[in-house]
Amino acid sequence: MTKSPTRIILILTSSLLLIAGCLSAADVAKIKWKIHDAERPLPKVVKPPQSNPQAQAEKPPSDALVLFDGKDLSKWVATDGGKVNWKVENGVLTSMPKGDIQTKEGFGDCQLHVEWRTLGKGHGNSGFYFMALYELQVYESFQYKETIYADGQAAAIYGQYPPLVNACRDTEQWQTFDVIFHRPHFDEGGKLLRAATMTVLHNGVLVQDHAVLTGPTSHKQRPPYKKHAAKLPLLIQYHGDPLQFRNIWIRPLEKQE
Repeated sequence: MTKSPTRIILILTSSLLLIAGCLSAADVAKIKWKIHDAERPLPKVVKPPQSNPQAQAEKPPSDALVLFDGKDLSKWVATDGGKVNWKVENGVLTSMPKGDIQTKEGFGDCQLHVEWRTLGKGHGNSGFYFMALYELQVYESFQYKETIYADGQAAAIYGQYPPLVNACRDTEQWQTFDVIFHRPHFDEGGKLLRAATMTVLHNGVLVQDHAVLTGPTSHKQRPPYKKHAAKLPLLIQYHGDPLQFRNIWIRPLEKQE
């Protein structure tokens, strides 16, 4: 189908705004797909590099802050500020009922590495929230055995961008996320100067390529940006399904004062 000149201009304009990293409410309204749109095509399935579940995890970079090394949860609190009740056993963290957990320390620009696996119970639903606001989705998406809208698949920026491809491994196999996150910037009056961006490798496969976030992520909503602190906690969601995590480390990328 031949695109009209007007449609071509709109596409080019939207692309340029995304590249510039500055999105207004009007720009968000031009996005083709509705949030959680059932008609949005599912990402193509690709086979990621084969994993070796017995392999020793690589050591993090020397300047990384280790958030979970398999021993304790000293870097974490419950989101109400109380003690974390998730289970640590045999070097693995298992999510448990009664809430999300978040880091004691806040982060802005960062590089995050985390390994996770679903256990075949429920939908394997969880997520990593950068700055407790911007979610990278975790889900049982191997071969689409658990179905959900395209922008809710594993490695989706929830409600905004499906992964470029589906690089999930099967249930109970360890998976990796390697993420580069850049925080949004605001002026003194709260005006957005630069939107947040996210680049994601899922099991070594590029699935988000410097995606420009439209604002915080939310279910069936695209809320606008609101000015917030330059550093906020990393949050791991408990969504009713038990999952396991290991080898979590982060490298702050902001210039040190």
